[in-house]
Amino acid sequence: MTAPEPDGIVWHTSSYSGTNGNCVEVGWRTSSYSGTNGDCVEVAPAPGRVLVRDSKDRTGPALTVPTPTWDAFLRSVTG
Repeated sequence: MTAPEPDGIVWHTSSYSGTNGNCVEVGWRTSSYSGTNGDCVEVAPAPGRVLVRDSKDRTGPALTVPTPTWDAFLRSVTG
């Protein structure tokens, strides 16, 4: 894991990366809709989708949402 980027994204080498140096990195950031009590949702952009996970379980599963669906969700909650 490297240091956080200026925009808050921390880059991680994906578990799907091989050992030949051709690595995939995923950048997670805390959602701007999360509160300050530690109950946070983290999101990471990926080609054609957005990944969503619980910040308290960073090694746990991530929800994969198609980008158009994520955009529609954001429009519905920000109204």
